[in-house]
Amino acid sequence: MESIERHLHLDDLLAETEEKRIVLFGYGKFGPAIAEVLRSYGAQVRVVENEARHRSKALEDGFEEALLIDVTDDRKLESLEVEEDEYLICVMDDDHINVFLVLSLRGLYPQNRIFAISDSIYATSKLKMAGADKVIDLYTVSANRIHNILSKPVATEFLEGFTTRSHEYSFREIRIPEGSFLHGKKLEEVDFRRYGVIFIGMIDVELGNSFLFATTGVEHKLDAGDVIVCIGHDEDLDRFEAAIAKKEEEE
Repeated sequence: MESIERHLHLDDLLAETEEKRIVLFGYGKFGPAIAEVLRSYGAQVRVVENEARHRSKALEDGFEEALLIDVTDDRKLESLEVEEDEYLICVMDDDHINVFLVLSLRGLYPQNRIFAISDSIYATSKLKMAGADKVIDLYTVSANRIHNILSKPVATEFLEGFTTRSHEYSFREIRIPEGSFLHGKKLEEVDFRRYGVIFIGMIDVELGNSFLFATTGVEHKLDAGDVIVCIGHDEDLDRFEAAIAKKEEEE
C-alpha cells in the first residue's frame, strides 16, 4: 500500500481527504490504486464511471457505490446530488474528458474541493484553468525526482547501474534531424506519450547548449540540431527516433 501511495504521490491528497467522503470519477488507469489507498485511510469512496467494464471492476473490488453515467452530461452529474462536504477527485483516463469533467463539476458544485490527477504536462494547466483546486502532476513530479537524482553523482551512478542491469529502461539523447516534423514545433505540442517515452529535458542550441529539464517552465521552440533526452524501453525509444526523422508525423 505504501508503495502505491509513493508512486502516485498522494501525500497532499491524503492529508486533506483522510476520513472524508469522496466521489472518485474514473476507475481505469489510476482509479483502483487511488480508491484503495483512500479507503485504507478511512475515506468513504463512491465511484463514478462512464465505461461499464471499469464500473464492473469497481464493484468487484468492493465499492458498492459504483455508478455508471455519462460524465459529459451535466444533467447526469447534477443527479449525483453531491454534498458540499464531499471531495471530488477526477482521474478519467482521457485527458479531454477529465478537463471537461472538472469544468462541469466546478460549475455545478462551486463549493466543493476538486482534485485531479494528470500524467501529462499539457493537461495540468488546462485542469487548473478548468477549476481544479489541486492537480497532482505525475509527469512533473517524476521529472523533478529524476532531476534530483541526476544532480547527485552517487545516485546517478546507481541509476545508470540499474538501467544497465535491468535492460528495461534506458536514457537516450536524440538529436532532431534536418527535415524533421518537430522543427519549428513548440515542445508543449509534442505528445511523447503516444510513443511510450518520457521527456526528461533537452539541449536547446539557441540557448547556448545548456541542458534544460522538463520542469524549468520555459516554453521551447524545437529546432533541427536540438537534443532531446528521454527515458523509455529501448524499442519505444527506437520507434520515437525513427518517427521524428520523418517530415510529417504519422496519424
